[in-house]
Amino acid sequence: LVKTVALLRTENNTIMSKRVAIVLSNHEQLGNTGKKTGWYLPEAAHPWHVLREKGIESVFVSGKGGLAPLDPSSLKLDDPVNKEFWEGKEKEQTENTRNAADLDPKDFSAVLFAGGHGTMWDFPESASLIRLAEGVWAHGGIVAAVCHGPAGIVNLKDKDGEYIVKGKNVGGFTNDEEAAVGLTNEMPFSLETRLIERGGKYSKADNWKPHVVVDGRLITGQNPQSAKGVGEELAKLLA
Repeated sequence: LVKTVALLRTENNTIMSKRVAIVLSNHEQLGNTGKKTGWYLPEAAHPWHVLREKGIESVFVSGKGGLAPLDPSSLKLDDPVNKEFWEGKEKEQTENTRNAADLDPKDFSAVLFAGGHGTMWDFPESASLIRLAEGVWAHGGIVAAVCHGPAGIVNLKDKDGEYIVKGKNVGGFTNDEEAAVGLTNEMPFSLETRLIERGGKYSKADNWKPHVVVDGRLITGQNPQSAKGVGEELAKLLA
């Protein structure tokens, strides 16, 4: 417990507010398929629900601000958490996300990159998202990501210029899962391969099985089935 609290102190030894930036994609074209994509509902809703139950505030953020398009294939309201999220004020917040460029990293104790195939196009090279997440990391905050969300961490660097995933245990959507949904050739890059190229110690479970990896202040999850677990591990570190 003492170690966890210390991780949440700034360089000036002051406790950060327990506020999490949940990052959503602004991108909605699924490669050359002619289909729509975006962010994936349970990968934002389930972590949000866990954090809310612990009294932790979530702010919905994107690289450009404004509308973050939902992947229509993820709109499954038979899931009660998805339903609560989509029929509550959170839906409106995803349609009017905060622009990461306008935010001060010191106002957040964590950044959580929600997944969805859209992230593969806009997360890696977004200067505003990189600035926000690297800033949170630099002041001792937590970086988390689930499914395709780790696209948002592949280019993050620490104060020494090293990739933050280098030498750390990580997970994310697997090459096998990408092949299973038939989208390997539509992706701008392979997430599993890129995490390994960046020096991450990548691990995975079987397709669609929950797999959450925690290495210090870095939390990653493999797929939609890992979203709740990522939220739970984040809540533990923020406790």
